[in-house]
Order: sequence, then structure tokens, then C-alpha cells
Amino acid sequence: MTKITLDAIDRKILSFLVKNARTPYLEIARECGISGAAIHQRVKKLEDNGVILGSRLEVNPKMLGYDVCAIIGIRVDDPSMNFQTVEGLKSIPEVVECHFITGKYNILIKLYCTDNEHLMHTMFDHILQVPGVSQTETFISLSDSFSRQVDVKNDL
Repeated sequence: MTKITLDAIDRKILSFLVKNARTPYLEIARECGISGAAIHQRVKKLEDNGVILGSRLEVNPKMLGYDVCAIIGIRVDDPSMNFQTVEGLKSIPEVVECHFITGKYNILIKLYCTDNEHLMHTMFDHILQVPGVSQTETFISLSDSFSRQVDVKNDL
């Protein structure tokens, strides 16, 4: 993947959008000292070049009754099963993130459940039934301290 060179205005635009994707383009334009049309063009270019992957609404899982957040390390003994295993994990609605990783496990997932019983059901009836999963280790998150996007630095 080719890295894109961004100028100071592109970085300033990204900085605004990372903080709040709903920031009106005209407000960003005033802060950047350029027209709203120029902001639209630059954002479109950032999207076309794969810098901006989209925007999304963030929901508080606890407000929806998902009180348990778990991170699970998954071992896949046969590396040729990695992608099939990920496809199986993708079909489990509780799983919200999946990463290929180095170390003791091949895959790290994050999931939300309503309670520990729901977590146990998800583990035994879904995750451990996915082809390729040979071992798991579960970590329960006690608190989500923070989450953020990549810092949009002006000096890169």
C-alpha cells in the first residue's frame, strides 16, 4: 500500500474530522481559510486515496445492555486455516474486532456480551466451534479507559 503525502491543510481537515466526523465542512473551511468546495474536494480525494475509510456513529455498548467486554487470544494450529477461521468469527455478532497478531496466539478478538453467562455461551457454542480454533485465552475488560484514532500530526 502506497503512503499518501498530505499537506498541512489535509492534516488539519483530518484533525477536525477525527475529533468529530459530523463537523460541518463550512466550519472546517473557515478554520482552514479555504472555501467549502475546496474542503469537499480534499475530503473526496482523501476518501479516494484510502486515507479516510468512512465515518461511523459510535454507540455505548453498556447503554444497550452489553456489560461484559472481553478480549480473546485465539490459537490456530494450522496457519492455512487463518482466513477460514476469521470468516467464521466474522459471523458471530458479539465479535466487534479481529486482528492477526504475533506471539502465542494468531488472532485477537474483542467482543461484547450482556453478562458472563452470555460470554460463556458465546465461547462454547460459537467461538470454540469455529473451524481452526484450537486454543483460547479470555481477558475480561474491567473498564474501557480510552479509545482514539491515530494522531494526525502536522510534522510527518
